[in-house]
Amino acid sequence: MQIECLLGDTPRLAPGRIALTDGRRTFTYGQLAPAVNLEADFLLGTGGLRFGLLADNGCQWVIADLALHQLQRVNVPLPAYFTAAQMRHAIDDACVDALVTDSPGKVRDLWPEFRIAGQSPASGLTVLRRVVDECARRPVPFGVTKITYTSGSTADPKGVCLENAAMNRVTRAMVNVTAPIGIARHLCLMPLPTLLENLAGVHAPLRSGASCIVPSSADTGMSYGTLDPQRLLATISLHQPESLILVPELLRLIVRAAQDGYRVPGTLKFIAVGGAPVSRSLLEEAAALRLPVFEGYGLSESTSVVCLNTPHAARLGSVGRPMPHVNLRLDARGELHVRGSVMSGYLGDTATSGGEIATGDLAEIDPDGFVYIRGRLRNLFITSLGRNVSPEWIERELSHEPPIRHAVAFGEGRPEVSALVCAAWPELDSAAVARAIEHANQRLPEYARVRRFARMPETPTLSNGLLTANGRLRRDRVLERFGSLLEQAASLLDQAA
Repeated sequence: MQIECLLGDTPRLAPGRIALTDGRRTFTYGQLAPAVNLEADFLLGTGGLRFGLLADNGCQWVIADLALHQLQRVNVPLPAYFTAAQMRHAIDDACVDALVTDSPGKVRDLWPEFRIAGQSPASGLTVLRRVVDECARRPVPFGVTKITYTSGSTADPKGVCLENAAMNRVTRAMVNVTAPIGIARHLCLMPLPTLLENLAGVHAPLRSGASCIVPSSADTGMSYGTLDPQRLLATISLHQPESLILVPELLRLIVRAAQDGYRVPGTLKFIAVGGAPVSRSLLEEAAALRLPVFEGYGLSESTSVVCLNTPHAARLGSVGRPMPHVNLRLDARGELHVRGSVMSGYLGDTATSGGEIATGDLAEIDPDGFVYIRGRLRNLFITSLGRNVSPEWIERELSHEPPIRHAVAFGEGRPEVSALVCAAWPELDSAAVARAIEHANQRLPEYARVRRFARMPETPTLSNGLLTANGRLRRDRVLERFGSLLEQAASLLDQAA
């Protein structure tokens, strides 16, 4: 069957041009659309209505995703970094009745109510149908075809309902905004269930006629819970991409490697970084290395990208100007509100306040329209001296120091700021960490400087529940697990000074 698909937007190209490759399989533009149509036929024949997509990065994931997009069937991408309990919650919450996977044995072990219904001749993925449907099927708002589950601070992720039309508007805006850059090859490093990589790293490049490279997590070293820096850098060198999407931790890795002699491919034209706050110092170091790094901002609830710096409109320290499909406003508290292509609500709670969402982020907008994110409204603390402090500001400066991998700052109702710190190397002595904190303090005003710290006894990861997929620390969990150490800490900062 032939169904309208985002590939219909692709400029007329030679059918032999590479559209999609993962290093094992390659599809030209002449081959991709028929493969997607074949996949759509197969998925339609399974009788599924709500599909969970659980597979590693690769051509197979993209083909299944595109087929569901053009079928306009509900697609629930399931990140492999979710715990079994979180996956179970997402499957039951969205009432998934069909699972599309590259690990059918694992699925049957975890969820025996699913039975194999067939294997796709296009993607090679297996579909399993739920034999006994015990779900209370929650209604999905009209037009919603993707439910992406957030990896925020709660144990049970929330299902963000996104309309097909909203996703198309966002990806078309991405194509238009980045068109002057002339990107021909994008390399996907982030997990494809991550909405930003899914839309900006797959849908947008394919709309523009670029080649999309989607190696597996084993190839990139981006396995869930761990990271192999050498494999990641080797993947970038091998594929010589023109664009990347990074979270700040990956940018920091590349910057440090470049400072130590790694040759960043000269093909790179555009490195988008977002998902978590980025230190201004890190951006300055990237600029000194002539890396084409551009900070952006978005969230799943706004269908991903809201603001973006580009080579033609950039301001250091900002997250860029708003994308053409959105409208922004600040309320009296400085909280950023977004209209245009926002979610249709959380599954089971579809109220969206008239098509506008409150982001929870404190922001400023300068006279030229550039947006600056100052921190999370709920994380803002007030010291006993009456100073309002955004902890993310402090944490950005601390984590920019090479000896410090992660930091969480606290100070509500206290005269001084304290921090829980994870050292970059377990064997690093606390005096070296203290010196790094003191160095970061020199970039902060007196009232925001860290006066006491404690070291986290374990490194935050996805697997231990202290880190989200975007590299954000789960603040409440860190404090719950390690907060008592702050009361016992004897600061070494005076020794370092």
